[in-house]
Order: sequence, then C-alpha cells, then structure tokens
Amino acid sequence: MIERFQNIINKTILTCVAIFATTVFLLMLVFYYQNFLFENSHNVIIAIAFIILVLVLGYGLTRIKTDDRILNWLILITMLLVFMITAIFWISKVPSVQLSDFGNFWDRLLDYKVGDPLYQTDNDYFSKYAYQSGYFVYVLGVSRIFGYHIFAVQFLNVVYQALILLFTYLLVVKVFDNIKMARLSVLILMVDLDWFALNSVASNQYLGSLFYLITLYLLMQNKLKYYILAGITLTGGCLIRPIGPVIIAGIVVYAVIYLLMKKHDFHATLKVLLALVIYFALFSMASWGIKASNINAYGLTNNDPEWKFVTGLNYQSNGTYSPDMDKLIDPSNTRAQMSKVEKKQLHKEIVYLNENHAWLRLFLHKTQVLWSSRTMATDFANIKMMHNDATVARVDFLAYVGSIILIVFSFIGSLQLFRSKFNDNLYLLLLPLMAFAVVQLLIEVQGRYRIEFLPVIAIVGGVGFYQVLHIFSSIRLRQKKGVPLNQTL
Repeated sequence: MIERFQNIINKTILTCVAIFATTVFLLMLVFYYQNFLFENSHNVIIAIAFIILVLVLGYGLTRIKTDDRILNWLILITMLLVFMITAIFWISKVPSVQLSDFGNFWDRLLDYKVGDPLYQTDNDYFSKYAYQSGYFVYVLGVSRIFGYHIFAVQFLNVVYQALILLFTYLLVVKVFDNIKMARLSVLILMVDLDWFALNSVASNQYLGSLFYLITLYLLMQNKLKYYILAGITLTGGCLIRPIGPVIIAGIVVYAVIYLLMKKHDFHATLKVLLALVIYFALFSMASWGIKASNINAYGLTNNDPEWKFVTGLNYQSNGTYSPDMDKLIDPSNTRAQMSKVEKKQLHKEIVYLNENHAWLRLFLHKTQVLWSSRTMATDFANIKMMHNDATVARVDFLAYVGSIILIVFSFIGSLQLFRSKFNDNLYLLLLPLMAFAVVQLLIEVQGRYRIEFLPVIAIVGGVGFYQVLHIFSSIRLRQKKGVPLNQTL
C-alpha cells in the first residue's frame, strides 16, 4: 500500500514536470513564430546549422568510451576550458557599461565607504530591497581585493559558470549514473548563450546558482559533514541571490516524502533539519552584521513585498516590469505611504483578473516570458553600443537558438523520465524547480530569472538528448545486418 502511494507521488511529480516542459515547448513555438519565423530568411539557416553542430558534437561525445576515469575527466576539463576561453572572448567584445540593477551595484562602489548607508530614504532601492545588500557586500569585497575593475567581476562570473557546468555533470552522474548523459547536459548548457551572456555584468545569478547546486549535491551525499556544509552553502546562496525559500521548500518536501515517508530514515531527516537550522542561524547572523555595519539598517529583508505582486499580476504588462506601473512610485513619499498605494493597486489587479477571467491567460503569458522567450541576457550585455544592428540581431537570435535546443531536449527528456532509471535524488532537483515555477506565476517575471534553474533544465534536457541520439543510433544500426541493437550508445 505504501509502495503504491509512493509510486503515485513519483508519477505525479513527473507528470507535473512533463506538463510544465510541454507548456514551455508549445509557448516557445508560439514565440518563435511571432518573433523570428518571418523576420529574416538567414535565421532558419543559422538555426539548422547550429542544431546540426550540437547534434554532431553530442554524438561525438557519446562515442568516446566512459570506462577510463582519467579520460572522462580530460573530456570534461576540455569542455570547461573551451567554454571559459569562449566566455572570456565574449567579455572582451562587449561594453563594460553596467545597466539597470547591475549598475546599482557597480556604480555605487566608486566612492563608497564601509559604514555609509546604501540609501537616502526608506523608499530607495536598497531600503526597499534590503536583501540585495548581501550581493553588494560581495561586489564590494571583489573591488577591494582587485580594484575598481569590472573585469574582476566578469572573470569570476566565468569561473562560477565553469563550476556550474562541473556540478551539473556531477549531479547527472549522481542521479543517473551515466557519464554520456552528463556530457550531453554540460554541452547543451554551455552552448546556450542566453544562459551565459550575463557574465559581462555584475549579476548575482551565477554565484547564487552555484551555491544552490552545491547545496543540492551535498545533500545527496547523505553524510553529516556534508549536511553541515550544505547549510553553509545554502546560506551563501541566499545571501547572494534571495530565492532561497523555493529551494528550502523543495528540500523540505523531498525530506518528508523520500527520506521520512519512503525510507523511514529519521537520521537523514534530522540531518536535513540540521542543515536548515545552520542556514537560519548563519543568515540571521549575516543580517545582524549588515545592520551592525550600518550598511543597511533593514538587514537582509524585503521591505516592499507588495511591489513584486503588483507587477506580477498586472495583465497589461504580462507580469513584467512596466514603465506604466513605475509611475505609481513616488520617491518623495515614505515606504508606509507607498505601501498603501501598492496594496490598493494590487487589489485593482486582482479585481481585473477576476472580472475578465484572465488568470489562466496571465499565467500562460508569464510562463512564456520566463521560460519560453529570450532571457534578454544579450540586451543587458549592451552589445548594441559596439556593434551594428545586423550583428546585434544575429547574436540575439543565436542566443535564443541555444534556449530552443534546451527547451526541445528538456521537453523530450521530461517524457523520457517515465521510462528512465534514476534514483530519488532527481526529485531533490525537480521539486525546487516546480516550486520556483509556481511562485513565479504570482510575482514579477523576467526571462533572465530562469538562469538559476537552467542547469536543472539541462539535466532533464540531457535525458532527452541522450534518447534522441539513441534513436538515431538504433536506426543506423538497423541498417547494418548482424549488429545487435543493444550495442547502441
């Protein structure tokens, strides 16, 4: 009875992932049709050539034997070196100007002195979003060590990206025990320009993503010392990129369902609890430190929770940042006054959605923006400052082709998971992804917000890529008489 119930839970989670991946796939087709299909005849040629190249590279990676541990590491290190060299070349070709929120971090550092508050009023950026102080302290530390040179931040971003690729590889091996699949997951993530293009800006997404991946990997080791380290890395992730609640939600659900209910492993459940206690203790200490240093009197809190929902539930802007919504903000007012304005506007947004039965349409639009469209990473890299419109358009499209590859293979992979062999650790990756996808239905979205979870998407995509190559290999071998099908891949 218990086993049957557990099987139902497993199938339910996989079904949710499949529905999510299918929706993203279909919305990607709509986005491509509306934005690229008739824009430029060269786009089709570029897309086909790029996809063929990835297929050829993937096929080559699966033909290399996996029984030699040294060779496996040489292959992975070669891939990481190629990625890093390409990424550094990219950095050298884009402007160092920091736009939008990235400028908020970098530009303030020039004359900043430790102990100075980051804001003038309680309605400024760093007073409303005090949780951003964690990443500001990181950037401050980098600038103090290496000087006020954006290249230091950029280069470290590339290092973090390479480590993300490494842990993506390790997670696939841990979950599926399949080296070839791990290589394919790394490949489709490293060729996604939409994922890596933000390395030229002061973005907190790569370091945050790395901390979260390490946390999940450590939890899979099921040893006390690793649970303690997981609490520390989880704290690091939350200090840098405050999406910790969805990660924690996924971890808690995993612990309850798979450690407590399925395995009856009370010791492992208590170790997870220990990791969370360590996180809460360290995060509270860090918040106190921010206050004590006078950098931010609000610590690491969110003092404007309404705004994310006001923008996220605005149907006209598809739940994204909108200059029209920005007009609601009056910098001369206090946070208490603006909170009342925002709550009133939030009520209006909900009433509009109810009266027009627009909830589902809004959720679909937001899903497309967050998961199926361009991340806009190349826009934030500001390449239009140094290159003509034709080059910018081509780079933007090429970046999106990388996302298309990821979306297509993850769609196939989500269906293949029902037939694949893997251990329960996979759910430790899928549950935070699903939690994030659900939360983002209600709050503000941007395409780049998916960057932290693209490694998980790539892991599912690796399953799909492996299956596609397996089918191609099977067809090829069937044409050769006397070659058994079990020799494929």
